Amino acid sequence: MLSPETPILLLTTGGTIDKIYFDALSDYQVGETVMAKLLDIARVKRPFRIEEVTRKDSLELDDHDRALIYARVAAAPENHVVITHGTDTMTDTARLLRDIPRKTIVLVGALAPARFGESDASFNLGMAFATAQVAEPGVYITMSGSVFRADRVVKDRAKGAFVPIDNGVD
Repeated sequence: MLSPETPILLLTTGGTIDKIYFDALSDYQVGETVMAKLLDIARVKRPFRIEEVTRKDSLELDDHDRALIYARVAAAPENHVVITHGTDTMTDTARLLRDIPRKTIVLVGALAPARFGESDASFNLGMAFATAQVAEPGVYITMSGSVFRADRVVKDRAKGAFVPIDNGVD
């Protein structure tokens, strides 16, 4: 378990968690992150640092974006990293990050924008912060009240949820 003084790095990449609804366009777009506001509202006292990597829907992320995310995590002085990410390609990014040694990396997103009153964003972000503090080094996904090893989960679009998979790894 982390000492209370150990900082967590929060990298933002976009996704539904940071989307804004534009009436004029009848469309959602990724806006400026509200993660600092959510952590302030939650009265988080643990030191943290926020860096924006991209501001994209995860379906728009490409190899260059994922390489940038990888580089930021690998170069960070923090060993505990939370990454906000769109849910559609979260497992793709997680798969790339698994080669980074000695870091606990937690990807998190939301099925409804954080700016919405009935969003899962705050709860999911809290789960991610908790997981980053207690999990062994590795890559995890936290969504909908569950923590998954990133290599043992898929997004089931029909259910609108992440579900565990059995890939024969113990």
